[in-house]
Amino acid sequence: MNPIGITLGDVTGVGPEVALKAVAAESKNDDTQYLFIGDENILRKLNEKLPDPLPLVTLSTSNLQFSGRFFVTTPSKSKLPSKLAPGSTAVAKAAIAALRHGAGQCLRGELAALVTAPVNKEATIRAGHKDFVGQTEFLSELAGAKRTAMMLLGHDDRDRWLRVALATIHVSIKSVPKKLTAEKVALAIELAAQACRDLHLPRARVAVAGLNPHAGEGGEFGDEEIKMISPVVSAMKKKGFDVTGPLSGDTVFYYALRGDFDAVVAMYHDQGLAPLKAVAFDTGVNWTLGLPFIRTSPDHGTAYDIAGKWIANPSSMIAAIRLAKQLASNSDNH
Repeated sequence: MNPIGITLGDVTGVGPEVALKAVAAESKNDDTQYLFIGDENILRKLNEKLPDPLPLVTLSTSNLQFSGRFFVTTPSKSKLPSKLAPGSTAVAKAAIAALRHGAGQCLRGELAALVTAPVNKEATIRAGHKDFVGQTEFLSELAGAKRTAMMLLGHDDRDRWLRVALATIHVSIKSVPKKLTAEKVALAIELAAQACRDLHLPRARVAVAGLNPHAGEGGEFGDEEIKMISPVVSAMKKKGFDVTGPLSGDTVFYYALRGDFDAVVAMYHDQGLAPLKAVAFDTGVNWTLGLPFIRTSPDHGTAYDIAGKWIANPSSMIAAIRLAKQLASNSDNH
């Protein structure tokens, strides 16, 4: 298997720290190779804080000789200064350069998967990327992938899983009814079912949440379920998908957690991610469905408030790396 690429994200956040801690912990389980993509100087300084520092090998952006296990490459033309303000323009530009480089390597088949540490949206916009919405959308555009969706997945302390695909992502609540379309709901169902197959689950049973309270209560609280969501579910059933809905958003996640469903399609961001984070705050993983390469990321932000204190929890990054390795291995075996 090719190396797993890990972008360092916003280096004034906890990204480099959790990346190093996660790789140090996970590398004991197998012989996977890892390529850190970002500022080498910052990474090496943090690496010295590990009880057993990783033997990092420097690679130029054109050198693909992976001799060893732990590598670092710096895509930015200029190195970052030692003193950096959180979310500075230079940091944001370096994070975008790392994303571009990692995606390019994946598209060329040089990496088995890409795991992305968090970036700061506001800083990225200030750095000149005015249309930046998030890493999911940025990578989708780079890859020319127009049929993508975000899935968040994680498990509780009893190893019960929630897998949630989103029909809409980063939009305001008031704009959700306008942004929500039959095509988006159908795509989320399709990609959620494919995700179950990619995970080699024994089935791919998908539940679809309603948009309104109690799934509209027969039209009393809104008619999106009657006019759009129900017809989509019916159409997807006719295509052979094992899909049920629309179900009330206040109960569907309970049924999924107890094992009745393998994935849930949520209509908007917080409808799906609030229950997911309540169940799996430390183990949640963001997986971009529909890309031509594997991309996962930890389900947390830059956490500027604890950056540099060496207290960040790497559990979500470990989970993101494990999922990337699992998907890459499944793909190779398939």
